Amino acid sequence: MTIDRVRNPNADAEIDAIVALEEESFTNPWSRETLVWELTNSDATRVYVLRADDDRIVAFCLCWVIVDELHINTLAVAPTERRKGLGTALMARVLAEAADAGAVKATLEVRASNTAALALYARLGFLVKAERPGYYTNPDEDALILWREGGSLRL
Repeated sequence: MTIDRVRNPNADAEIDAIVALEEESFTNPWSRETLVWELTNSDATRVYVLRADDDRIVAFCLCWVIVDELHINTLAVAPTERRKGLGTALMARVLAEAADAGAVKATLEVRASNTAALALYARLGFLVKAERPGYYTNPDEDALILWREGGSLRL
């Protein structure tokens, strides 16, 4: 398994794999156009992919590093690859590189019912700090806002 940062937004196979994972994982997935726009037009955007030994993209994370904060926008692991530590491995890399870029805290939003994601983020030191009622649709649901701060982002 390898973890790489995507730097070429014109790599159609990579974008297609990321879009497929996003669609498999979420009821309101980011569109291909949005993902390409983020990679092409934003200096803050970073996309990391985790590849299996056969080079398939089996997980990804899209995030922003803004000044001293890491904003995790979306993280997905292929359903067949879940519960194998891939999300933890990917997040360890994302957190380390964000720390190298000067980030000292990290934040994200997650569906209140997403117990697997909440467990992952709790293991990584994130704490629920706030709630956004009715933030998600399809189905309607609250978002929990998590932060990791105080100390290094490195695991």
